[in-house]
Amino acid sequence: MIDVLKKTVLTGIGLATLGAEKIEEYAKKIAEDSKLAESEGKKFVDELLRDSEIARKNLEAKINELITTALDRMDLTSKKEVEELKKKLADLEEQLRNRAG
Repeated sequence: MIDVLKKTVLTGIGLATLGAEKIEEYAKKIAEDSKLAESEGKKFVDELLRDSEIARKNLEAKINELITTALDRMDLTSKKEVEELKKKLADLEEQLRNRAG
């Protein structure tokens, strides 16, 4: 019973995007509506909060992966590469000033 409720909630409310407070609110309401015992209700809320954190982390990792892939395909210069080029340019300018002066 709890698994069915949990899956329904996960699907129905977009668990990965909700804050812990909102998830706990929904879970408590579902536990009350389902007339779960207090210990079962607490267990349900705890599992839902844990699952929501896992879902959030998985979503974040997938988004980061997709962004990285998209940026790689665009062949953009990274901030690190730009900083390295700026340093090389500054070094070359310094060498030129030293030779000229």
